Amino acid sequence: MAPTAFLRRCFFPAGLRALRRSHARHVRARTATGGAVGSRTGWVLDARAGQPARTVEGPTEEERMSHAHPPRLDGPGPGHHHVVVIGSGFGGLFATRELARVPGVAVTVVAATGHHLFQPLLYQVATGILSEGEVAPATRDVLRRQRNARVLLGTVTDVDVERRAVTATSPSGEYEVPYDSLVVAAGAGQSYFGNDHFARYAPGMKSIDDALELRGRIFGAFELAELSDDPEEIERLLTFVVVGAGPTGVEMAGQIAELAHRALRGNFRRIDPRTSRIVLVDASPEMLGSFGQDLSRAAQDQLGRLGVEVRLGEMVTAVDADGLELRARDGSTRRIDSRCKVWAAGVAASPLGARLAERAGAETDRAGRVKVEADCTLPGHPEVFVIGDMMALDDLPGVAQVAMQSGVHAVRQIARRLRGETGRERFVFHDKGSMATVSRFHAIALVGGREVAGFAAWVLWLGVHVFYLIGFKNRVTTLLHWAVSFIGRGRSERTATLQQVRARQALAAQEERARAAAHPAAADA
Repeated sequence: MAPTAFLRRCFFPAGLRALRRSHARHVRARTATGGAVGSRTGWVLDARAGQPARTVEGPTEEERMSHAHPPRLDGPGPGHHHVVVIGSGFGGLFATRELARVPGVAVTVVAATGHHLFQPLLYQVATGILSEGEVAPATRDVLRRQRNARVLLGTVTDVDVERRAVTATSPSGEYEVPYDSLVVAAGAGQSYFGNDHFARYAPGMKSIDDALELRGRIFGAFELAELSDDPEEIERLLTFVVVGAGPTGVEMAGQIAELAHRALRGNFRRIDPRTSRIVLVDASPEMLGSFGQDLSRAAQDQLGRLGVEVRLGEMVTAVDADGLELRARDGSTRRIDSRCKVWAAGVAASPLGARLAERAGAETDRAGRVKVEADCTLPGHPEVFVIGDMMALDDLPGVAQVAMQSGVHAVRQIARRLRGETGRERFVFHDKGSMATVSRFHAIALVGGREVAGFAAWVLWLGVHVFYLIGFKNRVTTLLHWAVSFIGRGRSERTATLQQVRARQALAAQEERARAAAHPAAADA
């Protein structure tokens, strides 16, 4: 089998391969009869009803010649309200599940990945506690029993609000999906506050790829230190800097400290991992600011007991392969030499938000979130809901709770309209509390206005995260891994490869070369 054919078979979804085969057969048939070329293949809404996929007339000759629109994957057909959900995160998944209860609705989930990511536990993948499968179950498997839902692999790049269609790209090309109602839950990525070049040496932590790269960098630093004879190089390798003192940064710093001071003890012969230096940096004068001063102080004290050096009020001004530069509020600067840096500061909405706002004449905030109406709809387009990290409404934070609740709210508004009810219901966020784990047996929690710190908060954190994990098997295996890591001191998911570390930069370089080849004049300039 040729390499290109092998890659297509590995990475192209079966549904899209079937679409391409169907398209090829239709082209041959229409060409043989002298007809116009083109085919749009539909999908089976309910296999139990025995309804075959519909074949609809393709584009006109003028459309085909002008390449006005990509090939269209049709909806379920007349009699069903077609809801397209963009994204398979908390917002998208909760909206899709809620749609199972709405009669007469068919759902298409378009997502850039084939999995639902439980992002709050991503740092545990990076530090060898959990495997990626435990925090990222396959979306198709999660929705396998929901007969009114289908899943398509693709990154949505455009939304035509006038034609009510979304355009997505996949490894097999571009396609289009029409909608009657649209739920935009594309989520957010890492923000470097205008310094995107920092990402080359300080990866963020927003995806499985990020977590696996960081796992390789963290464990690889210890391996390289074991090989080195240079004391300065060993010190650089055993210095870990986490930028951002929010929940993610605090949890990451705490776990690296436990890894170095406890889990890896006795694993090496030439170095002592307990001599590692872990630094947590933030430009804000206070860590975990949303938790209040008392809980923030409790978390900082616990990090101190773990040996984490907390540096607040210091801004990162430069990052390179060997370290980073900091500037304090008084203007003084310092450098920390470190080979392993983790960026956990700031988020930015998906670029789709800016494109959607441009299409609809809406506004975005500084983080790229779309300013929506009180019911989470796009201004001027009540059929489009923007939820979770994508929406700017009432200064709500970009957390999982907001995504889940806004997803459910959007579906309830769709159901009300289908029942013929008029009027719009304002989205009201019910804050169920916030929590962050600092180390094993120690967390902080703010629930119902009550502040809890220590072991009790850790048990509460444990229960909440197990409850929201998708799938019984994932819950069981996660509990087993936690027992190994927290009661014992092992890390069962330490496997890392060089490819995981280098793949992101290699892909970025490949994309840069492709852009340069496509626009040689701009590259020369």
